[in-house]
Amino acid sequence: MTIVQVELGPRSYPIFIGSGLLADRSMLASQIESRQIMIVSNTTVAPLYIGLVEEALEGRSVHSVILPDGEEFKTLESFEKIISALLEQHFDRSCTLLALGGGVIGDLAGYAAASYQRGVKFVQIPTTLLAQVDSSVGGKTAVNHPLGKNMIGSFHQPTCVIADLATLNTLPQRELRAGLAEIIKYGLIDDPEFFVWLEKHLEDLLLLDKDCLEHAIRQSCQNKANIVATDELESGIRALLNLGHTFGHGLENVLGYGRWLHGEAVACGMSMAADLSTRMGLMHEGDYARVVSLISRAGLPIAPPENVDPMSLENAMKIDKKNRGGRIRLVLLRSIGDAFLCDDYPTTDFRNVLRNSKGAVTN
Repeated sequence: MTIVQVELGPRSYPIFIGSGLLADRSMLASQIESRQIMIVSNTTVAPLYIGLVEEALEGRSVHSVILPDGEEFKTLESFEKIISALLEQHFDRSCTLLALGGGVIGDLAGYAAASYQRGVKFVQIPTTLLAQVDSSVGGKTAVNHPLGKNMIGSFHQPTCVIADLATLNTLPQRELRAGLAEIIKYGLIDDPEFFVWLEKHLEDLLLLDKDCLEHAIRQSCQNKANIVATDELESGIRALLNLGHTFGHGLENVLGYGRWLHGEAVACGMSMAADLSTRMGLMHEGDYARVVSLISRAGLPIAPPENVDPMSLENAMKIDKKNRGGRIRLVLLRSIGDAFLCDDYPTTDFRNVLRNSKGAVTN
């Protein structure tokens, strides 16, 4: 087992990374002090793993909320179901919410924990690759609104994250590939050596090579932990973690939540950000080709579907937390491993990227 520490003073917490962690009853029990525990999961994950969690917490007052699976259920209605369950079971302020699932479940449970009685503890047990390397770390919690993704939420750090690599064995190949998008992101932001490693080992990751997976997850979590420790509330450098996300969130909105997985939209968004960076003369064509090649090898899209209306996509991107003064702010690239936040880009180049005049549709 590897432990990555997120250093946030009194809100610091460990990320446990290893295989078979859920089967270790003492592991989970030792990380939760509360008598009252609410497990939040979904209809896909709960049948696979909730039994292990309940066994580890035997003797406590354990209840559960099982939600439908999918991004389209990351709503205020699902949030309300969690809050109602807590109230119906008379949970007090010493309780713990336990998120068992992917990013949607982690965000929902975290937002409920941040809101219930003005804040209670929660633990993240991410069961998708994307959640293990990104959404479970850093304390961002939210639900979607029909007009914008993650526009309703709060910063609320977990007490720990338990990333069991064994849960990836039941992960559909599409979900695995979607998780690779966030891993690639870390190489592009500020870790060019990691990007080179990914170029060499991408196929090993797709084949679920244990050592490669553990390295990729550990490195991703460490990279994110370093940034979050410096800028917990995203007032500066943490915004770089949104590489590809402004394009991606816009795509999720115009396509309809759930049509593309979050990682698929982010992958496409990173390709579009690299495209714009290259058009502006910031990024070398050779680096752009490497970015598109790695994303394509991962089986992820590098351009929007042909039926996406560019103006609708631009309008959706205008609803983004990074925007200031009505200007869409983007994370762009000077090179692989050198990302920066920018709102000073040629409108013509930006709209040409939205029109998909460069690159081929792969999904």
